[in-house]
This record gives sequence, structure tokens and C-alpha cells, in this order.
Amino acid sequence: MTTRIYALANQKGGVGKTTTAINLGACLAAAGKTVLLIDVDPQANATSSLGYDKSKINPSIYDAIVGETPLDQVVIVGRCRGLDVVPSSLALAGAEVELVNMIARERRLERALRPLAPFYDYIFLDCPPSLGLLTVNALTAARGVLIPLQCEYLALEGLTHLHKTIRLIRDGLNPNLRVFGVLMTMFDPRLNLAQQVVEEVRRHFPREAFETIIPRTVRLSEAPSFGKTILEYDPAGRGAQAYQALAEEVMARG
Repeated sequence: MTTRIYALANQKGGVGKTTTAINLGACLAAAGKTVLLIDVDPQANATSSLGYDKSKINPSIYDAIVGETPLDQVVIVGRCRGLDVVPSSLALAGAEVELVNMIARERRLERALRPLAPFYDYIFLDCPPSLGLLTVNALTAARGVLIPLQCEYLALEGLTHLHKTIRLIRDGLNPNLRVFGVLMTMFDPRLNLAQQVVEEVRRHFPREAFETIIPRTVRLSEAPSFGKTILEYDPAGRGAQAYQALAEEVMARG
């Protein structure tokens, strides 16, 4: 079985990385795939959005990256069949500093993930909104980068830095890394600007841009506060339909 490992990355916060990681994972699991979601963000939003108390998580991804805890001892078998989680915790906030003096510091996540990867069809790495060592670890472990992009003014700003980082990782650490896809999120059809952003993204990234666009919906925003995926919270809504369509597109891209 070929495991597809994708890092969800964008140094800009609030663009839908965690929402996409959770709900794309849930839709792929609902389609019969085995999915592992790894929360690599010290804010632990993916962890709390799935109903886990990040202040009480032990062990967490921190113990696997900074310590020597095997990753299979950190996995939580998820409530959604087929969707497992490696949670984050508040301890991860200090990882950037602790990693600096470690040998092969950029490959700590890759090393931890290696024994576990063959048991999953898809692994999603939810990155922090920065290009620090945690994101570098995720990009080194991944085979593709999924870039969520908010449909708003200056949405493309900052992507130059992300692409530069991806090139540096590919040249020095991970020659297999590529941009798997650019996903436009928080789309409001009432705004002319939103449509202009979509057109601009598709002009700059004709092959990478997904056909699926994630709408801005209240239900997608509400679901994490209940610790639920959109398939559990509002299965018939526009948000669920969009992420199901994205899951189909991801599977088709292979």
C-alpha cells in the first residue's frame, strides 16, 4: 500500500488549514480510506476541534518529536471510523527551541512516522502558521503540500515565501516534495473580490488549484466548538458537500 503523506501548510493563519485537515480526513475515512491526522501545531486546534482536551493530552506529538516515544503509542483511535489522531499539546510550544541543538533536527518527525506510515492510506500533517522547525519537519516528512488559500485580498501574498521554503526543502532534505494542490477556502459568492481571487489563483496555479472551492459557512465555523467534524455536525450542508467533493478530487489525483 502506498501511503500518501500531505502537509497542510501556509504561514498565514486563519486560512482553513485545520478545518481542511479534519474534514478532508473525515470524508476520506467515510469513503473507506484509513487516515491519520497529526497535529503539528502548538496551538493544538485540530486536537481540540476533535473533542480532546489539549491541556490533558499525554503523551502527544511532542513526545515523539522531541522525545523517544514511539508514535504508535501516541495515536488515538478516533471516534470516526478510519480517522485516527496524533494529538498536540501545550508542551509542543517549546519544541522549536529544543529542536535547535538536536542531531538531524529536521528529520525528527520523518523518523517517528516511518514505522507507522504503512498502516494508513493518507496521513495529514496540520502545520503551524509559520515556517519554523516544526513546519520544516512536516515538509521533510511529507510527499506533497496542500496549501489552503483564503479567498480574500492579498491571498497570494506570502505564497512566494512558502514556495521558496518548499524549494529549499526539496533541494536539501526531501527531493520528492511537491505542491499537491492549492485549495481555495472561505469563498463568499456575493463578493466580486472573492471571484477575482479564484481567477487569479487558477491563472497562477492552473495544475495545482483544486476545482473544489470551500464556501464560507457558519456550520464549518461552529463544528469545532462541539468537537465534531462537519460530517457529524451538518452532514447535508454546503460545507460537508464541499469537503466530500474535495475528497473525491484528492482520491482521483492519486
